[in-house]
Amino acid sequence: MKNTLETRLGIFFALALVVAVVILEMIGVGNIFKGGYQVSANFKNAQELKKGDVVKMAGVEIGRVEKVELETDPNNLAVAKVSMKIKEDYKVKTDAKATIKFTGLMGQNFVAIEGGSPRAAVATRGSTLESTEQPDLSALMVKLESVATGVEGLTKSFSTEGISTLLGPLTDFLNQNKGPLTAMIANLRTVSDNLAQGNGTVGRLIKDDSLYLAALGLTTNLQSASSDLKNLMTNANSAVAHVDGVFGQAGTLIARINAGQGTLGMLATDDKLYKDTSATLASLRQIVEKMNRGEGTVGKLINNDEFYKNAKLSLQKLDKATEGLEDQGPLSILGIAINNLF
Repeated sequence: MKNTLETRLGIFFALALVVAVVILEMIGVGNIFKGGYQVSANFKNAQELKKGDVVKMAGVEIGRVEKVELETDPNNLAVAKVSMKIKEDYKVKTDAKATIKFTGLMGQNFVAIEGGSPRAAVATRGSTLESTEQPDLSALMVKLESVATGVEGLTKSFSTEGISTLLGPLTDFLNQNKGPLTAMIANLRTVSDNLAQGNGTVGRLIKDDSLYLAALGLTTNLQSASSDLKNLMTNANSAVAHVDGVFGQAGTLIARINAGQGTLGMLATDDKLYKDTSATLASLRQIVEKMNRGEGTVGKLINNDEFYKNAKLSLQKLDKATEGLEDQGPLSILGIAINNLF
């Protein structure tokens, strides 16, 4: 091979082409020479995401970011549209969600695709995925700076001057009222000693067992009273049930009487018995009226004075006859009685 200018230029351009391909592969632009399909997702904030950044699923690289551009959503709001090229070997579900994440505080951003149900369809070229927003790193840094400022202010408040300013009034108060505070502490100690020894009303309440026994007896009496009350309520319920039973039987009896069953039912509902009773009463009334008028044997016995006189005379004769019968035998007495009477 001749070492000519053309040969050297050919070798130089070949090496430059190889280096360019390697560089493009390293930055992710080399994906344009490989097969795959393009999907996109819209974000409110791209968070410094750029072309060539990695697209991962479950921590595995499945593609690269092809383009980040500004567009408007249906609400006419500005969004960042991130176009990603996914390798042909990896399948992304249409219900998967894309999130912009970062590997560390100073690390590179990447797009994480997560989720996706088994029954969902596989995304094809031009599919748009749902997106979720991560907190902005700059906003987090601002919050951390605010927290650091607050901690710094808190540490300054605990300096010697701050503590002296805070505790100065309290120290002055203690110094000015040292005597009264000492006396109050001594009094509190005396009171606590009396309580511990069982002195005074409160001390006796604490140390005396009779109060406990009285309370225990009261509790026992209350329990007995509650048991008696419970029994009383049980008896009352039984009485009520018995009364209900009596009323039920009375209702049954009244129903039978109304139906004409039994003696009382027949008396209450049978017109023939009523008529017979009325006729009997009328007959009795006629008999009584005849007796009052002196009609018939009984009427004559009641209203005839002569019968009364004869009966009285007979009783007098009987009385005289019995006076002389004390020494007579039974047959003699019977004969005398007959003779006196007739």
